[in-house]
Amino acid sequence: MLDQETWVKHVLPAMAPRLGINVYAEDLYVNDPFSKSAIPYEDWLKIVKYYKNAAPKALKPARSPVAPVKDWGVFTLLKPVHDKVVAATTTMVAFDTIGHHIFTSDRLNSSIFKWSDGLKLQSSHKYSSPAVDVQFSKDAQGKEQGAFTFIGSMDAIDILNGYLMDIGISELSVKNEKTIAQNLPRPVQSLSADFNKDGLEDRIICGFGHNAGGLFWYKQLPDKQFEKHVISTIPGAEHAITGDFNHDGWPDVICLFAQADEGIWLFLNDHKGGFTTTNLLKFPPVYGSSSFQLVDFNHDGKPDILYTSGDNSDYSKILKPFHGVYIYLNQGNYKYKQAYFYPVNGATKAIAADFNGDGKLDIALIAFFPDLKNNATEGFTYFEQDRPLHFVPHHLPLAREGRWICMDVADYNADGKPDIILGNYALGFINEDGLKPTWNTHIPFIILKNTGIPAVRAVKN
Repeated sequence: MLDQETWVKHVLPAMAPRLGINVYAEDLYVNDPFSKSAIPYEDWLKIVKYYKNAAPKALKPARSPVAPVKDWGVFTLLKPVHDKVVAATTTMVAFDTIGHHIFTSDRLNSSIFKWSDGLKLQSSHKYSSPAVDVQFSKDAQGKEQGAFTFIGSMDAIDILNGYLMDIGISELSVKNEKTIAQNLPRPVQSLSADFNKDGLEDRIICGFGHNAGGLFWYKQLPDKQFEKHVISTIPGAEHAITGDFNHDGWPDVICLFAQADEGIWLFLNDHKGGFTTTNLLKFPPVYGSSSFQLVDFNHDGKPDILYTSGDNSDYSKILKPFHGVYIYLNQGNYKYKQAYFYPVNGATKAIAADFNGDGKLDIALIAFFPDLKNNATEGFTYFEQDRPLHFVPHHLPLAREGRWICMDVADYNADGKPDIILGNYALGFINEDGLKPTWNTHIPFIILKNTGIPAVRAVKN
């Protein structure tokens, strides 16, 4: 699954210290008689020799089953009005379906920005960390609030400086803030549900972490404080979905883990303050799992899994033919079978919706680690479903507009058609040595406004 150079110079030297094997000069292993290694030094050298001999010199690029169409699909481009020339390091884009505003955050300023209907900056407030996720709701008094997840550190390190905070949406200020949880390992998402059915909303938090992380249940107590419970200590908790998945009347959780032990796990509520665990899908540790969504593609009443792999910022920063978008059909009894794959280098997130209004689900996909040198247009792909589980990919001309790390889908202009918001993280995390940005490095986000009119007709009109 990886080429020889990546194994020998990057992955194996990263693995060796975890086994107690000393590494010097990048990929030189030294036998230390005083080291308490997990395996004998001679056996480690056999492992290194095996991968050096068995791994291919280079990976064969994946072949696209359907050639992409280069057009605008059913979309037109909208840009925000911004008057500050700063580097775009957007970490979150979210459409507030209650108050009908767009919220963004960025790494450079660690601020939350609120945008007006006319895409003008309306207000902002600075925090100690960039926000990466938000869930909107109303409190007991009917006032809108956002549960913002602050990652703490964007870098892959084990520092507990992430936190979850409820913030009043009407006015972003200190007086409207309440910290729910802190000292978290790089949290990337939070969700609300009453998991013990005591009438109080609890929180589920995905702690992506690095070597340490986990999935956490913060139980709300009668005094409105929150008590931490650990559901899983697996690092890489990236995205969770709540729901009653076994139809017993109690909320459960499905979570994607994307660090080392990659896969999707179901956590069923045991009604006793805990969860039972079932693995739904498991992926190799080099996959770079990046997102999933539950959606019924074949209309059989059972939720299928839309999944992407494409995180490419660890020890194997090469283009991988298995990166892309997958569909796994629900076979019943918590079993899933792959029914679709389309290769996209560095695929980051996919969201299914009926974008063209024909009754069939389409897919919007962003790729933060595309082939920037040879095929930067795969940074965004609109997959139009023309017949069951067959999609026509559209590459929109967005390569010079930005580099997309986050996405939200919502009816921005209330015309009944889903639009797409793309967040631009313009600088950093570039795997190709010496490659300089050819895209807009200042605009924080763009909107793909859904016209409902196919590109060919739009040109004629």
